Amino acid sequence: MACLSPSQLQKFREDGYLVLEGFLSADECVAMQQRISEIVAKMDVPLHCRTEFCTQEDEQLRAQGSTDYFLSSGDKIRFFFEKGVFDKKGHFLVPPEKSINKIGHALHALDPVFRSITHSPKVQQPHFGGEVSPHQDATFLYTEPLGRVLGMWIALEDASLENGCLWFIPGSHTSGVTRRMIRAPADSGPGTSFLGSEPVRDNSLFVPTPVQRGALVLIHGEVVHKSDQNLSDHTRQAYTFHLMEAAGTVWSPQNWLQPTAELPFPPLYT
Repeated sequence: MACLSPSQLQKFREDGYLVLEGFLSADECVAMQQRISEIVAKMDVPLHCRTEFCTQEDEQLRAQGSTDYFLSSGDKIRFFFEKGVFDKKGHFLVPPEKSINKIGHALHALDPVFRSITHSPKVQQPHFGGEVSPHQDATFLYTEPLGRVLGMWIALEDASLENGCLWFIPGSHTSGVTRRMIRAPADSGPGTSFLGSEPVRDNSLFVPTPVQRGALVLIHGEVVHKSDQNLSDHTRQAYTFHLMEAAGTVWSPQNWLQPTAELPFPPLYT
């Protein structure tokens, strides 16, 4: 990572994202997948905490932004589920291992396998300051000044057009942030809301980014991206976390994710 070529760095600056194939070996990917299987096998989520993960704004605020299970997950390993995997009483309709949409938000700090990858020398970067709807990471991870958050998206399996690879609007990171998810004041109870709105995006502007297992996709905090629903018979597992440039950066006190006594912020967020 510290040895990105000038042309790679220029492409990232122009497009707002960059693919680095072969970042992890197949063995490293398998080790992470096996560890996830172990974590999920021990999963014990109370019925009232079984939250479906969604990126559509109204459902997002209702399902995640108003629940303490989500809002207090910044220093814990917690589970968020695909839509339609529970009956009306919260019992699984599918095998639990097939129900997971996302595990967050402190795998990078609390699990030794994921911590070793996240803090690997490969990740050091001195040169860088289900369906997922089109969005910008800075909507949820806002800093002042902008441009200080970098997403690290690692494919643990091949990501194709059929199973939901990432899509980007190249160059969209230069237009600012269109909306922000903010946390309610501490004295008003758990809850979030959005400032601004996500504009309707022209689908023809999106460029698909299929990658092979082990690839790393660098994602600028303000580049617009999405992934389509997985319509294939194959899973598409990925590990993602974010880096924040610490020097001269202010993490917004309105962000839903805030430091805790158990996990003061390093410049790393899953």
